[in-house]
Amino acid sequence: MIPFKIFSGSSHPNLAASIAQGLNKELSPITIKHFACGETYIKFDESFRGQDVFLVQTCRTGHMNDDMMELFLMIDAARQSFARNIHVIMPYFAYSRQDKIHEAREGISAKLFADLIVKAGADHVIALHLHSDQTQGFFDVPVDNLNPRRIFVDYFAAKNLKNAVIVSPDAGGAKMAKKFADELGVSMCILHKQRPEHNVSEVSHVIGDVKGKSPIIVDDMVDTGGSVVAAKAALLTAGADDEIYLCATHPIFSGPAIERLSGADFKEIVCTDSLPVENCPTNFKAISIAPLLADVVQNVVEQKSVSKLYI
Repeated sequence: MIPFKIFSGSSHPNLAASIAQGLNKELSPITIKHFACGETYIKFDESFRGQDVFLVQTCRTGHMNDDMMELFLMIDAARQSFARNIHVIMPYFAYSRQDKIHEAREGISAKLFADLIVKAGADHVIALHLHSDQTQGFFDVPVDNLNPRRIFVDYFAAKNLKNAVIVSPDAGGAKMAKKFADELGVSMCILHKQRPEHNVSEVSHVIGDVKGKSPIIVDDMVDTGGSVVAAKAALLTAGADDEIYLCATHPIFSGPAIERLSGADFKEIVCTDSLPVENCPTNFKAISIAPLLADVVQNVVEQKSVSKLYI
C-alpha cells in the first residue's frame, strides 16, 4: 500500500475527519491563517516527502472564492514539499455550472478553475456529482466523478414508498433519474423547465404520469430553491400526492433557499454532506458521503478499481 497522509482545508473539517476515521487514520496537522493584508498562509506541519497526499476541500456557500484560493495554495505547498502524488478531494466543485457559453461574451469559468487546480500541481481530482459529465474533460489530470446514487437508492428503498415516481426537474437530469428509477424499480417523469434569467425557473410541462403517486425530485444541487419549489407546485397541479420528497447531492442553500424550502413543506429534503449546512430547512436530512470517500481513498492507495464503488 502506498504511504499517504490526509489534510483538511478550512471548508469542511468535519467531513475530512470522518473520512480519516473511516480509514483508521488521524488528519495530519496543517497551519492555515491570514495575514493582516488578507493574504492566506499555508504550512504543512509534518513531512510527507515521497508520500501521497489527499487534500480535502469543498466550496462553501458564500466562501467559494476563498476556499478555491486556499486549495490552490495547499496544492502548491504540497508540491513544494515533494509529495509523491497530490489527490484533491473536492466534493463540490464551485463554478461547475459555468461550463459553456450561454450568451455572447461570457467565459467558461469551470474550465478556468480546472486549469488552475492542475497548474497548482494536482495529480488527481476526486469530485462528487459534477454538474455535467463533460466537466471531467476540463481537467488535464484523471478525475473520479463519484455518483451518490447508490446511497440515495438504498435510503429510499428502505422507506418502502408506495407508488413512488422519480422526477427529473429538467431534461439534463433525465439520465441520472432513469438510473435512479430503474434501481428503485419505479417509473420516472421529466419536467420541462425554462430559465428566463439567472436563479429564476419556470416549469411549463410535466412529462409522465404522476397522478396519485409520491414523487421524489432528484437533482444534483439546490441553490436558491426556486427550481425545486416550482417543480413541486407543477407536480401537485398534475395530480401528484402531496407527500413530495426532494433528493439532491449538494445543499448549496443560498439567498432565500431556507425560507423557500421550509415554506414548500416537502415531506423530506435529503442531501449529502458535501457542503456544511449551518441553517437547515424544515424536514432536512443529511446523508454522509464520508464512507464512500474513505473507500475511494483506500482503493486509490491500494491501486484498486474505484469505479466499482459508485457505478
